[in-house]
Amino acid sequence: MDIIKTDLQGLLVIHPKVFADSRGYFFESYRKEFLYGFNFDFVQDNISRSKKNTVRGLHYQVGEFAQGKLCQVISGRILDVALDIRINSPTFGKHFSQELSEENHVIVWIPPGFAHGFSVLSDEAIFMYKCTAYYSKENERAILYNDPELNIDWKVEEPVVSEKDLDAKLFKEIKKDFEL
Repeated sequence: MDIIKTDLQGLLVIHPKVFADSRGYFFESYRKEFLYGFNFDFVQDNISRSKKNTVRGLHYQVGEFAQGKLCQVISGRILDVALDIRINSPTFGKHFSQELSEENHVIVWIPPGFAHGFSVLSDEAIFMYKCTAYYSKENERAILYNDPELNIDWKVEEPVVSEKDLDAKLFKEIKKDFEL
């Protein structure tokens, strides 16, 4: 695995070693020992299937339910987006985006303290992420995906967004839930 640090502290891009031949391919999508300094255990795996132009996010959880996420695409192609919401971080309010696809096999580690979302660039995508905390409806929060202050290019022209996500708060309205 090649592990690349990003400009956002703790956020990693992982390029697994893929072994391909005429039958298909094989790769390890997670191996704890490769994420040196990684102090989390995964407790929940989530899989979503979404149609083209779907935008999901920007979601996060607070308190003991704050989640780190190890994200990858099983099929299709998405734009994965992580927004630093750690109030004392030098990159507070900055975002990182990375295309994840069944062809590039890229995996992204998003630590707690980030809001997360993605948009679907292919006709359909199946997205999987391992979480370090259980889902908690009471501790779930969301930031409006198209907040002009954030200026995130989701790479879709006609976004399909849930009512819940359309009712999300602006970035300037969220409580400062995370400190480094």
